[in-house]
Amino acid sequence: MNTLYLIDGFAQFFRAYHAIRTPMTSPVTGEPTNMTYGFVGMLIKLLKNDGSHLKDDQGRVTHVAVALDVGGDHGTFRSQLFPEYKKNRDAPPEDLMPQVNRAIEMLKTIGVPVIGCEGFEADDVLATLASSYSEAHPDLRVRIISKDKDLKQLLGLGTPATQMYDLHTDILITEDDLMEELGIRPDQVIDLLTLMGDTADNIPGVNGIGIKTAAKLLVEHGNLDAIIRAAEDGAIKGKRAENIIEAKAWLPLSKELVTLRHDVPVKLDVEEASIARIDLHKLIEYCKEFGFNRYQDELKKMIAGDTAEDAPKKTKPKVNNDQGFGLFNQPTESVAIVEGVEGDYHTVTTKKDLDALVKQLKKAKRIAVDTETTHIRPMWAKLAGVSVSIEPGVGYYIPTLAPEGEKHLDEKTVIDALRPILEDPKIEKIGQNIKYDQIIFHNCAVRLDGVVPSDPQSMAGDTMIASYVLDASRSSHGMDALSLAFLERNPISIKDLIGTGKSQKRFDEVPLSLAGPYAAEDADITLQLDQKLLPMIHKEPELEKLYREVEMPLVEVLAQLEINGVVVDKAELNNQEKRLQKRIDELIEEINAESKKSIARTFDLNSPKQLSEALFNGPDDEPEGLGIKPLKKTKTGYSTNAEVLEKLAQDPEIQTPIPSLILEYRQLTKLVSTYLKSLAEDIHPQTGRIHASFNQTVAATGRLSSSDPNLQNIPIRTDIGREIRRAFVAPEGAQLISADYSQIELRILAHLSDDPALIEAFHAGEDIHRAVAAQINDIPLDQVSSEQRSGAKMVNFGIVYGVTPWGLARRLNIGNNEAAEIIDNYKAKFANITSFLDECVQFARSHGYVQTMLGRRRPIRDIDDRNPQRKALAERMAINSVVQGSAADLIKLAMIDLHRRITDAAPDEPLQGTKMILQIHDELVFETPYDHAKRARDLIVERMEAAMDLKVPLKVDAHVSSNWYDGK
Repeated sequence: MNTLYLIDGFAQFFRAYHAIRTPMTSPVTGEPTNMTYGFVGMLIKLLKNDGSHLKDDQGRVTHVAVALDVGGDHGTFRSQLFPEYKKNRDAPPEDLMPQVNRAIEMLKTIGVPVIGCEGFEADDVLATLASSYSEAHPDLRVRIISKDKDLKQLLGLGTPATQMYDLHTDILITEDDLMEELGIRPDQVIDLLTLMGDTADNIPGVNGIGIKTAAKLLVEHGNLDAIIRAAEDGAIKGKRAENIIEAKAWLPLSKELVTLRHDVPVKLDVEEASIARIDLHKLIEYCKEFGFNRYQDELKKMIAGDTAEDAPKKTKPKVNNDQGFGLFNQPTESVAIVEGVEGDYHTVTTKKDLDALVKQLKKAKRIAVDTETTHIRPMWAKLAGVSVSIEPGVGYYIPTLAPEGEKHLDEKTVIDALRPILEDPKIEKIGQNIKYDQIIFHNCAVRLDGVVPSDPQSMAGDTMIASYVLDASRSSHGMDALSLAFLERNPISIKDLIGTGKSQKRFDEVPLSLAGPYAAEDADITLQLDQKLLPMIHKEPELEKLYREVEMPLVEVLAQLEINGVVVDKAELNNQEKRLQKRIDELIEEINAESKKSIARTFDLNSPKQLSEALFNGPDDEPEGLGIKPLKKTKTGYSTNAEVLEKLAQDPEIQTPIPSLILEYRQLTKLVSTYLKSLAEDIHPQTGRIHASFNQTVAATGRLSSSDPNLQNIPIRTDIGREIRRAFVAPEGAQLISADYSQIELRILAHLSDDPALIEAFHAGEDIHRAVAAQINDIPLDQVSSEQRSGAKMVNFGIVYGVTPWGLARRLNIGNNEAAEIIDNYKAKFANITSFLDECVQFARSHGYVQTMLGRRRPIRDIDDRNPQRKALAERMAINSVVQGSAADLIKLAMIDLHRRITDAAPDEPLQGTKMILQIHDELVFETPYDHAKRARDLIVERMEAAMDLKVPLKVDAHVSSNWYDGK
C-alpha cells in the first residue's frame, strides 16, 4: 500500500536543533548547520525506509510532504480568538531560523512539497491533508511524522486509518495504542486536551487535572459535557468538582483552541508528493555546500542502488519524431524512447508535415489545444510551441522554439497555418487551464474561439474548470492529479524536463526528443479528460448550466482582464519607498540616539535578543539595559513581539519611546520589502502594467483569488498601507472607476432567508446595522448607541460564519453573557434567518453537499461526523458556502454582463473604450476614457445592481478617480 508521510516541519526542525547542540558550520558558506545536519539525516533515513515500520507493504514510503506554521501579519486564527495563546512561548534561538529557511529552500529545490497557509498552524494543515487524502485516496495510508499529543485526535481518521510515527525512535502510534495507553478513543482526545489545558501554549484547562486524570474522567463519563454535568450534579465531588465548575466559563474557548481545523485552504497534488520526484542529485549538491560528507556517500549509494521499485510503473510508448521520417509515414530509423508516456506522439518540424496536420485539423469537430512557453506568467511568456490532439492516444507538438541546432518552424509560419482553425468558432476547443492559452494566442494576434460551449451537449471547454464545477473541494484540479484520478495514468512531470530552483531550464531549452512527447501527451490527456468529465456535467442540468453560462464565459472575461492589466506608477512606488526609507533612517537614528542616551550603547534593531537585552536588562547587567519589567518570559530571554511592544508603548509609567519607535520601524520595513519593492518588480517592462493572474479553481466557495501578485493582500487596514493604492493609476486620458457591492453577503442572506424584518430594513435604505440594533434592543433608531450598533454589525457579518458568544465577547470587549444575549435577541427578532441556517445544515445532511443560488455545489463531508468539532465546522461550512458562494455567483454574472457590453460597445456608448482591470473581493475596477467616465460609472452601477433579481435592492458604491486610493 502507498503511504504518504506528512512531516510536522517545525517540530522536526526544533528536534534536530536540540538533538545536535555541538556548533557546526559549513566549510563553504560559514553558516550554522547543526539543525540542518540533523534534519537532512532524518530525511535520508525516511527515504531509505530505515525503520521497522517502513519495511512492509503497509508502511513503505511512497509519498512525502512537509507542513509548516504560517502565522502571517495577524498571527493565527487561534491568537485572534485568544490573544494570550502561546504568549509564554520562547523566541527561537537566533541561529535556528536561518537554518530553517535554508532547509525549506532545500526541500523545495529537491522536490519535496512544503505546505502552509497564512493564519494556520502546521497541525491544522496536517489535519486538513489527512482528512482530504483519507477520503479521496482510499489506497493511500497517511502517517504523520510527529509525537505531538495534539495530533492524536487524527488517529484512526479514514480508511486505512491515519497513524503517527516517530522516525527517531521507530515507534508507530495507532488508535489501538491510544486506547491501550489511556483507555480513550481518538474522538475523545479533544476533550482530553481541553481538560488538561496546555501551559506551553497558555491554554487554560481545569486546575489539578493532568493527562491521567483527564483520561480517567473520560473513560468514566464519555465526554466533556458529561464531565461538567457530573461535577454540577455531585457525581464528581470535592475540589475536583469545584475546579471543573470554575473552569466551565473558559473550557469552550480552550476546546476551540485545541481542536484542529480540517478546512485549511491548502492543496497537495499526490503526484507532486511522490518520492520518485525527489532529486537526490540536488540533495547531494546541498550536502556539498553544507559540508555533509557522510550524507553525500549515503546518497550516492542510494542513487547507485535505485531500482525504482517504489515508483509508478511506466510503459515505453511509440513516440515519433520527424527527424528522418514524415509525419504520416512509418519511421525509417530508430526513434527515442521516452519513459512515462503511453501514446502515438509526433513532433512536427517541417512545413510539409504542418500542412498535413492542418488538413486533418480542419476536418475535426473538436481539438484539444495546449501551448508551451518560456514563462509561467502568460503576459511575460513567449510561445515555444503548440500541441494538439483530435484522437485519444494521439498527439502532435509543433515547436516554435528549440535548443540551438534543433530543427523547428518559426512562430509566424506555425501561427499563420493554425490561425483559421484556432479562430473558427465551429471547431470546439478543449484545454486544461485554457485561459493561459488564450492569453498566449492573443499575444500572437490570434483569438482562440470555440472555447465556450455553444449548447448543452457541447464538449468544448476547460477540463480544469469542469473538475472544479463537479467537485470544488477536490485537492487539485491540475492535469496530473486529474489524469491519475480519472485515467489512472501518471503523465510526464514538467519538473522532470525543466527541473526546479536555480538550475531550472526554460521549456525551449529542453531537447525536442523530450519536449515533444511531453507536450503532445498534455494535449492527448486533455482530450481524454474532456471525454470523461463533460458527460458527467451533462448529466446534471444545474451544473451544466453553471459550466456553460457562468464559468466558461468567465474564462474569457478573466483572460481579457489579465491582458488589460492595471497601470502601476513605478515612480510613485519609488517615492513611497523613499519616503518610508527616509522615515526608517530617521527611526534608526532616533532609536540609536535614545539608546545611547539611556544605556550608552546601540543595538541591532533587527535582533529580538538584542532588543530584549536593551529593554529588560538592568543597569548592572551585561550588557546594560533600561530595566523595564518584562511582560513575557522565554527560554532565551524576554519576548519583544508586537503585542509586548504595544503594551509597553501604551504604559504611561514607561518613559522611553523605544517600544513605539521599534513598532513603527517594523511596520515600515515590512511595507517596503513586502509590497513596494515587490510590486515594482511585478510591473511588465513593455506595458508598464501589473498583469496578475485571477484564479477560478482555488476557493471552494466559488470566490476568485489572485496571484502573481496577490492583489487581494494589499493592505487596507492602516492609512500608510492604503497609500500603496495611489500607485495604481489611470493612464493619460483615462480615469479609474471603482465599483463595490455594499453588504452583499447580508443582502444575499436577506433574500435567501426571506426574513421580513431584514428585507424591510434594506428596502427602507436604513443603516442596516443600526436598524438591526434597534430591532434586537427594542428601541427606536435614533436611540441606538454606537456600542449597540457595533454589536449588531458583528452579528450581521458573523452569523453565517457561526459567531459564538465567546467570539463576539472578545471582539466587542464585553462579557460572555451580554454577548450571548445579543445573539439570542438577534435570532429571536430575525427568526427566518435562524430557520434558513438550519435548513442549510439539513440540506447538507440529506444531500452531502450544499448549493448556491445558481446551483454551484460544495461537498460537505463531515456533516454527520462523530467528532463534534468536525461536525460543527461542517455545519458552519454548509451555511457559509451557500451565502458566500451565491455572492461569488453574483459578481461573476456582473463581470460577464459588463464584459459583453464593453466588447460590443458602439463608439457613442458609455462603455466604449472601457477596460475591466481588477476584481478584488466584492469590488470591480475599470479603466475608462476621461470624457465619458461618469456615464460609464452610471451604467456600470446600473448593470451591477441588476446582475441578480433579489428580494432586496442591490447597492453599488462607485467612484471615478485618477488612482485606486481616491476611488474609495
